[in-house]
Amino acid sequence: MKILLLNGSPRLAGNTEVALKVLKEEVEKNIKGEIETINLPKLQIKGCLGCNYCKTSGGNCITKDDGQMIAEKILESDVIIFASPVYWWGITSQMKAAIDRIYMKGEFLPQKPKKIGLITVGAAELSDEEYDIIKRQFKCICEYLKWNFVGNIDISAYEKGDILKDNTKITELKDFWKKI
Repeated sequence: MKILLLNGSPRLAGNTEVALKVLKEEVEKNIKGEIETINLPKLQIKGCLGCNYCKTSGGNCITKDDGQMIAEKILESDVIIFASPVYWWGITSQMKAAIDRIYMKGEFLPQKPKKIGLITVGAAELSDEEYDIIKRQFKCICEYLKWNFVGNIDISAYEKGDILKDNTKITELKDFWKKI
């Protein structure tokens, strides 16, 4: 099983990265497979141009950057956990660019459903609609691609390290591997 953890946070060593580390430790203990974490802000990923070059070139993109590599890794993975802080009621631009670049692999995406998980970290209280907006977006993506949305964890944390003060969320992250 190939598991891909995508960190969309430009704030490295922040709450989103900590959440992924907690999750990864439990996955490594409980699931046999290849696990890879990628910090998207460290890569050069431009947005999709919508030029449809990929449709006539076997799923290759005209833009030569790390977007091709990310699309390939998503294509190869069985499980993908998308983790992003909340910026203006949505995911970060780094995460959005990576998701948009999946377009190049459209008809080449395997028919075998992937398992998709979502971690969102925001400063707002958990009752805020920003978490629901992002979850609905990912559910729509999964429905369109015939992927299996296995669940999400919403976390309210702002200052670095705030997540470590929330034992309930740490336990939820540790148990998330069971959905994979």
